[in-house]
Amino acid sequence: MADDLRVLPGLPHPPGATWDGLGTNFALFSAYATKVELCLFDDAGQRETHRITLPEMTHEVWHGYLPDVRPGQLYGYRVHGPYAPDAGHRFNPNKLLIDPYAKSLAGEIEWHDALFGYTIGHKDEDLSFDERDSAPYIPKSVVIDPAYTWGRERPPARPWHETVIYEMHLRGFSMRHPEVPETDRGTVAALSRPPLIDYLANLGVTAVEFLPVHAFTHDRILQDRGLKNYWGYNTLAFFAPHPEYLGKGGLNDFKTAVHILHEHGLEVILDVVYNHTAEGSHLGPTLSWRGIDNRSYYHLVDGNERYYNDFTGTGNALELRHPAVLRMVTDSLRYWHQEMRVDGFRFDLATTLARVHGSFDQHAGFLDAVAQDPMLASAKLIAEPWDTGRGGYQVGGFPPGWAEWNDKYRDTVRRFWKGDGGQLAQFASRISGSADVFDHRGRRPWASINFVTAHDGFTLRDLVSYDHKHNEANGENGADGHAHNFSWNHGVEGPSDDPKIEALRLRQMKNLLSTLILSQGVPMLLSGDEVGHTQEGNNNVYCQDNELSWFNWDDLASPSGRDLHEFVVKLLQLRRDHIVFHRSRFFHGRTIPGTEVQDVVWLRPDGKEMNSADWDVGHARCLGLLLSGEAGRMHVTDRGEPEPDDTFLLLFNAGAESIEFRLPACAAKRGWQLEFDTAKNLSRPPSFKPNARYRLQARTLAVLRCETDI
Repeated sequence: MADDLRVLPGLPHPPGATWDGLGTNFALFSAYATKVELCLFDDAGQRETHRITLPEMTHEVWHGYLPDVRPGQLYGYRVHGPYAPDAGHRFNPNKLLIDPYAKSLAGEIEWHDALFGYTIGHKDEDLSFDERDSAPYIPKSVVIDPAYTWGRERPPARPWHETVIYEMHLRGFSMRHPEVPETDRGTVAALSRPPLIDYLANLGVTAVEFLPVHAFTHDRILQDRGLKNYWGYNTLAFFAPHPEYLGKGGLNDFKTAVHILHEHGLEVILDVVYNHTAEGSHLGPTLSWRGIDNRSYYHLVDGNERYYNDFTGTGNALELRHPAVLRMVTDSLRYWHQEMRVDGFRFDLATTLARVHGSFDQHAGFLDAVAQDPMLASAKLIAEPWDTGRGGYQVGGFPPGWAEWNDKYRDTVRRFWKGDGGQLAQFASRISGSADVFDHRGRRPWASINFVTAHDGFTLRDLVSYDHKHNEANGENGADGHAHNFSWNHGVEGPSDDPKIEALRLRQMKNLLSTLILSQGVPMLLSGDEVGHTQEGNNNVYCQDNELSWFNWDDLASPSGRDLHEFVVKLLQLRRDHIVFHRSRFFHGRTIPGTEVQDVVWLRPDGKEMNSADWDVGHARCLGLLLSGEAGRMHVTDRGEPEPDDTFLLLFNAGAESIEFRLPACAAKRGWQLEFDTAKNLSRPPSFKPNARYRLQARTLAVLRCETDI
């Protein structure tokens, strides 16, 4: 190998490969390494052209400056040190390693036994030492030029209480769209195409939340079954976008998409996986962190450092108590927020990030570091507030400034509309913002990310079409995916040609969507639910990169899909027009000063207010919710604007029989105006006088408005 490049000491900061316009500085943290070699490759990534020992180590950071290295250069590291798994060390310089700070990767993993630091099949398993070179089989890190002209781009900066999240898969959203060129399908470049941008903007959501876009691996076991890691919860690099998602424009394609989404008022939220990496358990491959400094990067078992503490169910967990690891994660967040201009993050298995000595701690270093970081102050932070470890369920336990996925909301709303008894009290709490969970330390209703469906589980269509999961295509004998879905097939498992069953399923989807969008808190809509997408009963399509999971644009042309889509658009417009559905403060049943009006009243079908005994009636499946628009006089928005609004009456009947509701008093002379009823298609919704009786069909939701004089 040639050794004709100039090498200067360089600097220990910033980490990674940094092009400064004249040359490139390389810096890599490793506390226990004895030597670090920088390996440069040809443009194809096949031939190692140079192997350079980094000349300096300062404060456990190895570094060097190469004046002759330019953007586009492919590289990797070989790190020398002890191979002593029992002591937590797994150095093996035969393994080429991805730079943890790489901003771009070239190539994909080609699974081969040489990727493992030990000899597979050896009697001592990972205690053995493998001498094969892994370079031919691993992606190469790429030196980038970060220049991009953002011009007058400005983030939408939506207030939390106005936010509506659309959870989507970047690849799957465009794969079947007929107006997207085939070369762009499945890439971020497709999101810059007018058909997709217009669809999102016209739908009425305010933010798109991408499933993981950080570079990830397609698990060896999946590829052996002819499948792929579709969801991407197996991170390979925390700064680099997944190469398959980038088009010919590379990183600039991602920035352009963010730019255009912002121009259309849409924020971008990334689902990020900092809790574990793609290297798996002690029997996993050596791809990056394991070979750089296993003992520093990973949560090892005290006294038995050969093994990993696994709070995630994936084989390992990152050790965020270590300052270098904590810095890597926070640097990654700042990079995506400041350089890539994304607006927020949803943290997968976020409890793991806040574990101290194995237990969740509200003052864990990660949570405190994020809270005080001025560069992240404007970012939306969403926790998936659980993991698989002991004490991992922490819904409501994250500190102020965080929103959280609320699975209590998901399960209660599903059970209520399924017709389960004893749900009224929980249902009322969930749709009014889950104050019992989040109303502490000055948190607001937007702390609750409400959802009925998400990528993990049944789609909305399947929720009302299947009693049981049907995951045979995953090749795991049905062992994967949730078993408790609170779903109901309404008489037939799967597709049905019975018009009554299909009509009831459509109504139930409307009930669930109406509840979600009109609840206090932040609604999250699963991409495809608005057109009735089905995954044929598969509630765990993590490995299905095909038409089963891709957004089916033909659904939009079907009668039921078109009906559902139009309904969602109108629902989101209703929410957007009326702040009473997204107050910035919790309801408490308080009386408005100077009036006898309460901010929220729960009603029985006879029109009287619910009392404590009514909530305990196990067979009751009906209630009314009176939302006072006048209550807004007590508060102002974040912009200092008062919040008065129309008064609304929401009527819920999850029972099998129709029921009459006596409508309460209404200040408007013309009484109550019906906004919609999920059992009816009305071109001219009627009006009703106060104290009139309204016949609410079985399994139906109705919304009426009283246009008060405000």
